[in-house]
Amino acid sequence: MADDTSATPVRVRNRRGEGDRLRDEIVTAAVGLLDETGDESAITLRSVARRVGIAAPSIYRHFPDQPAIMLAVVRSAFTELDEQLDIAVDAAGDAPRERLTALCRAYLEFGQAHPGRYRTMFGGLWVPDLNASSVTKEDMVTLGQESLQRLAGALGACVAAGCATSTDVAADTVALWLGLHGLAHQRAVSPSFPWPPDIADRVITTLAHFTDEQAPVRSQ
Repeated sequence: MADDTSATPVRVRNRRGEGDRLRDEIVTAAVGLLDETGDESAITLRSVARRVGIAAPSIYRHFPDQPAIMLAVVRSAFTELDEQLDIAVDAAGDAPRERLTALCRAYLEFGQAHPGRYRTMFGGLWVPDLNASSVTKEDMVTLGQESLQRLAGALGACVAAGCATSTDVAADTVALWLGLHGLAHQRAVSPSFPWPPDIADRVITTLAHFTDEQAPVRSQ
């Protein structure tokens, strides 16, 4: 279908020194396209520029290529995820088991609320060509590290408190994340599957190596 250039919004020009504002608007526009389409390929220099109301070449002042925009989108999504994890953990109180459980549930809730972003972050849909773009290996390696460190810290606190029996927190953190990711992904692609109402608690309890002491259960 041909682009409707007549729908291009007219953008008020930034005053001198407001370049960061345009950069933020570009990222916001790209996130909006991803949320609406669930498709990373919908994010092009032209589509983003049209949504912001600028000429496509103006984007090059802030992003050298499309993968650089996608990197900013994914970084923004991880920032939002980390903020939601922090909010959930802070609201859970001081008990380590409840804090880890709240963190895991918040992770799953983010995946349900933002399926397009989640699949781009974790589903392998966005794999930039590191030899043909401005994105580097170091850029990719650092994605999600803060989220994983939060998970490791929460599991380690459970071990220290005696409510989890992990003997290798680093390895079990990865296993727990893989379990959460698998559940988040499969629930997104198989919504009609008869998921047990307590499936999230089963995954968390097993992979976190919680002791027999029961924590409050809430369906996820």
